[in-house]
Amino acid sequence: MYLSSLSLLYFKNFSELEIHFSKGINGIVGKNGSGKTNILDAVHYLSMCKSYLNTIDRQNIQFDASFFTVNGDWITENKTTNVHCAFKLGAKKVIKCNKKEYEKLSEHIGKFPVVFISPYDGDLIAEGSELRRKWMDGILSQIDKEYLEQIQRYSKILEQRNALLKNMFEHRLFDRESIDVWDHQLVQTGTLIFEKRKEFISEFIPVFNRFYNEIGLESENVHVEYRSHLNAGDFLEQLKNAEKKDAFAQYTTVGIHKDDLIFTIKNHPVKKFGSQGQQKSFLIALRIAQYDWLKRHKGTNPVLLLDDIFDKLDNQRVGKLIELVTTDYFGQVLVTDTDPIRMKQLFNGLSIEKKLFEIDKGEIKPII
Repeated sequence: MYLSSLSLLYFKNFSELEIHFSKGINGIVGKNGSGKTNILDAVHYLSMCKSYLNTIDRQNIQFDASFFTVNGDWITENKTTNVHCAFKLGAKKVIKCNKKEYEKLSEHIGKFPVVFISPYDGDLIAEGSELRRKWMDGILSQIDKEYLEQIQRYSKILEQRNALLKNMFEHRLFDRESIDVWDHQLVQTGTLIFEKRKEFISEFIPVFNRFYNEIGLESENVHVEYRSHLNAGDFLEQLKNAEKKDAFAQYTTVGIHKDDLIFTIKNHPVKKFGSQGQQKSFLIALRIAQYDWLKRHKGTNPVLLLDDIFDKLDNQRVGKLIELVTTDYFGQVLVTDTDPIRMKQLFNGLSIEKKLFEIDKGEIKPII
């Protein structure tokens, strides 16, 4: 599977753009702010129905325009599928597959998987648990529609239970019957989500470790731990034990909405003890392992998007990464950089099918 063409209209900094990709590796070079990342983000739109960097659609419209469109042709086993994404101010977002509009955007998720490696991935390490849960949920949702539905259902149940807790606090009245109704729904949905997350992580960890050691400069003890209240025992019992705390806090204090992934290197938190190079290698290994998991479960090669991989990554690690992703195991790759000389040297050393583009003032042209 690969993306053969991409056309943009009033998307971010582009009034109009059309580009035809190689099914191998594609490089996009240009100065900071030229729009390299926006091209990768447009590819993400065609896969996930949303921006990787800014999920508020109206903020992805070019200044002074009232709409944007992203259009692309996916090739799967010599069959072309056109995907069209459009958003207009004051209207809902529209996603069409071969000119047929989806009733629900979730119907499209997972059809054309992509993996985005970005400098912003550092937030996975630096920020709170919600971002790591969303990352895990985003991977599972591309494979398992039931999982996506259960995540959405859990969120609605949790919202209702929290609203009830707040109402009971305000009226100084504990409604046992109503709490029990939401507890049993929360347990049913939450337990299913927990089991699928646990299965995913147990399968994911050995792959992640292997890729980290392939990218890193030395063999290091790295680990990803899935931390959940449900690891401690029965979910319903924990909800009952937390009733007084929940009533005082006015929200649900235990459950899979508190799950987290703990990242360590040499048994210490990567956030505090990992060097910049180690943290970058850790994040790239997470993404490459994500790629591997999606490929094995989808039976197709996701498109790999590498944005500014030279940032905070030494040349030796970059060399190992490029060597890895240009093997037969990987499919189409899109990579951006600010240095055309460096990219030309890198591309000239590759024997696979390739294209290198340069972008300047909204115009893009092939240079290899």
